[in-house]
Amino acid sequence: MKAVHFGAGNIGRGFIGEILFNNDFSIDFVDINATLIDALKERQSYEIELASEGKERITVSNVNGLNNQTEPEAVIAAISHADLVTTAIGPNILPFIAELIAKGIQKRRAADITAPLDVIACENMIGGSQFLFSKVNEYLTKEDLAYVEAFVGFPNAAVDRIVPIQHHEDPLFVSVEPFSEWVVDATQCKNQTLQLNGVLYVEDLEPYIERKLFSVNTGHATTAYTGSFYGYQTIGEAIVDERVLSQLKQVLQETGNLLIEKWGFDRQTHVQYTEKIIHRFENPYISDDISRVARTPIRKLGFDERFIRPIREAKERGLSYQHLVEVVAMILHYQDVNDQESVELTQLLTEKTVREVIQSITKLMDEDLIAEIEAAYKKIK
Repeated sequence: MKAVHFGAGNIGRGFIGEILFNNDFSIDFVDINATLIDALKERQSYEIELASEGKERITVSNVNGLNNQTEPEAVIAAISHADLVTTAIGPNILPFIAELIAKGIQKRRAADITAPLDVIACENMIGGSQFLFSKVNEYLTKEDLAYVEAFVGFPNAAVDRIVPIQHHEDPLFVSVEPFSEWVVDATQCKNQTLQLNGVLYVEDLEPYIERKLFSVNTGHATTAYTGSFYGYQTIGEAIVDERVLSQLKQVLQETGNLLIEKWGFDRQTHVQYTEKIIHRFENPYISDDISRVARTPIRKLGFDERFIRPIREAKERGLSYQHLVEVVAMILHYQDVNDQESVELTQLLTEKTVREVIQSITKLMDEDLIAEIEAAYKKIK
């Protein structure tokens, strides 16, 4: 089978590429990074190393590279013959590949191809595939949309694997944590006969997306911002500090109580899930910079993001959220001169009152919550 994967970066190669390879796919990696694409074309294989004591190596082969900047027609042709299309390029980049996907779909329709195709956005966002479809939709005719309705699915997915920023002499080599999770909304799949090994297909994706967002993403960010507050540079250094570890555990308890009440997760099973997350952050074989995990603080303080949303929903249910608020206060204090959003946040706090900044960034209307965050901010100043 043939797969087209947008994004030849570390997550694309080290996570999605591995699973596709294990399911006997040939993979066309699509990217504008000429170094990566040229290396994929030349070698047609690369190595993954699992960041664990054994440092197991996995060779992923039967791969190719396509540069969507210089050879868009080849990308369109590849989509027209693909059995699966996936992405791991970042939510902000999805709109830029929408036209290529639309043209690939149009080429399939022109060739009267009725084999079902699913396009799965494996991004760190809720509703990624449907968001991508909304952008693809802009390039489709009414006839194209009828074809999509019949033969092309955009099933949402939740993905989880820590792949830190890394630099190697070999541009294709990538180190990843052993743990990975890829969950797909089965109800949105057009190709119901294709079930990938290593992928969990579920009837209701939302509980899994929220479990990952409120546990892994909230927890990772908590470790980063708390670690930065106490002067650390890496996640590994920070989590050894009992103050950081305690903050992480308290936050995961608060989000866990919310997830259990909201979705009915078994408490013991969820406790085991959060314990595994903590061990993942403690992995001594992964060196993850706090600056990577903590980047884009304004986005991370969004209304439906990993802190404000569980705070809102916990308050609605009468559950504790004190430690989540404390981390939000630390985010407001966070400074990284190399991160555009951090610089912008610092500037906003010099130009406006703390209350105004909290309201404009979080979009909160609850005056009591805003006051609680403001008080927490001033307490640790």
